[in-house]
Amino acid sequence: MLITPEYRALQKQLHAENEKYGISGKKYADIVRQISKWGRHSILDYGAGKCTLEKALGPAYRVTNYDPCIDGLDATPEPHPVVSCTDVMEHIELQFVDDVLKDLRRLTEKVALLVINTGPARKTLADGRNAHICQHPFEWWKERIEAVGFRITDHFEEESVNAFGVVVV
Repeated sequence: MLITPEYRALQKQLHAENEKYGISGKKYADIVRQISKWGRHSILDYGAGKCTLEKALGPAYRVTNYDPCIDGLDATPEPHPVVSCTDVMEHIELQFVDDVLKDLRRLTEKVALLVINTGPARKTLADGRNAHICQHPFEWWKERIEAVGFRITDHFEEESVNAFGVVVV
């Protein structure tokens, strides 16, 4: 299982009520351009939210948007050469972190970009919890990322937002 029905409902509500929720994908368009070999490889945006990565990349890029909390984007995706999963993992229920990472591994044919925030969000869920329900330091995430079979080939820090990014194969 990747998400409980109750948590999916909370996420759907936040996406519907907050126009600024689920829009961070566009920030990583330059990195995704590079790892997709400038559009030669199709891209899966895992946790696409409001599909801002696809919009930022433009029509030359073949992007499949997947988000289990957005109607119309919630169909189980097929593997892709490139997977982008940005500002998603910190929203995953703790008991499903390993399952979601295994799903990402299953879907990644060549390379993936994971950007994970390690601190609190500015947004809250309707039940009062911080939107970042899974806040852990880089080493905690690194252990789990590698445990599912990913190999980290690049790493960067985004200190202004308490986040890090990794490129994995």
